[in-house]
Amino acid sequence: MKPFIAIIALANFAAAAYAAPITYNLDPNHTHPGFEVDHLGGLSVWRGNFKKCSGKVTLDAAAQTGTVEVIIDTTSIDIPNDKLVEHVSSPEMLDVAKFPTATYKGTLGDFRDGAPTTAAGNLTLHGVTKPVALKINSFKCIQHPMLKKQVCGADATGTFNRSDFGVNYGDKIGFKQDVVLHIQVEGIKAE
Repeated sequence: MKPFIAIIALANFAAAAYAAPITYNLDPNHTHPGFEVDHLGGLSVWRGNFKKCSGKVTLDAAAQTGTVEVIIDTTSIDIPNDKLVEHVSSPEMLDVAKFPTATYKGTLGDFRDGAPTTAAGNLTLHGVTKPVALKINSFKCIQHPMLKKQVCGADATGTFNRSDFGVNYGDKIGFKQDVVLHIQVEGIKAE
């Protein structure tokens, strides 16, 4: 009877280990949050991204739970127009000297086939924190062929009103205030 109890105990331990949350540290070489903003009320759409960020994702696929945290270095903003980078970085807009980071912290949800399809969380930008929901368009975990480690990647989008965060430049001359946020991430399983 004792071997049977040992087998049951081992099975319970294995199930608990499988169900434990796994942490993935975001790979800064493959994670570049981006955005789309209006120029002059529909004249064109400007796109840019941030070249530096950090963060982590925790995932418990069995329990269908998880969290995401992305810390964006706002001083690393990249737009294909140097004068616009200076303007967006200035106190008139993002004021990156005063607010050098933006953060998104959320809870993963609406799991389908072991993968989350949404994140409900808060964006902190320009010193203001407001809720922003993300739709996860794709989510995949694999054994990375070169790193020989488990890696998860996702592509998520959401929309927010930048004036809610005190970044309302151009509202008086017709600039739409909505921002489309793109967060594509790859995370490497923590040791």
